[in-house]
Amino acid sequence: MVDPRKGSGPPTDRESPVGEPVIRRDVAGEDAARFDPTDPESRQEAAETVRKFSQNTAGGDDNVYMLRGAAACAALVRGEGSYKAAAERAGGDASIAFIRKWARVHDLPRSIRRYVALGRIAPTAAKHIARVSGEARFLLAWAVLDHDMTVREVRSAASNINNGMSVEEALVAEGVELGRLELSLPPETYRELRRRAALDDTDPEAVVAAALRDYFDR
Repeated sequence: MVDPRKGSGPPTDRESPVGEPVIRRDVAGEDAARFDPTDPESRQEAAETVRKFSQNTAGGDDNVYMLRGAAACAALVRGEGSYKAAAERAGGDASIAFIRKWARVHDLPRSIRRYVALGRIAPTAAKHIARVSGEARFLLAWAVLDHDMTVREVRSAASNINNGMSVEEALVAEGVELGRLELSLPPETYRELRRRAALDDTDPEAVVAAALRDYFDR
């Protein structure tokens, strides 16, 4: 169960500086991006990266290369001061809408961006996750991981959330149960879980939920 109290959850936006590597180099290798929006040379590199990215000619590993493009979009917007100025600086096929979409991906929390870099969440799905705000970002991202949601399903859910549906309702509309997760446990842990649930006259889910609440509150 997600705590609904305002401010009780983890940050839902990027905390590291704009333009910094999308994730650690132990995941992205030498392709990790670093753009400094205050440095003219770095801003020019960002503009060239955005232009190539918009034309799909930047090359490199797909997920990391797309996150690099997202970092360049965000840095260019910060450096130029607006989406319009960033699009004019980049040129090519880099429209305002294109830059806005990918800059928002760069602004996702690191826990989500990491799964994009690892290939567990498609960058095109991340664009739609970034369209929603607050805890909905996490809930939608984790649903993608746990239920193999397609990009079309993520897009539909994001649209419904932005139109006023709760995350749970939007996921149900796509055939996904919010919070459902399959786990494989070591035999000893599984045995003890079932024993405790039986003694407490409750379900294993309740035992796991209580244990996790205690763990996260430490």
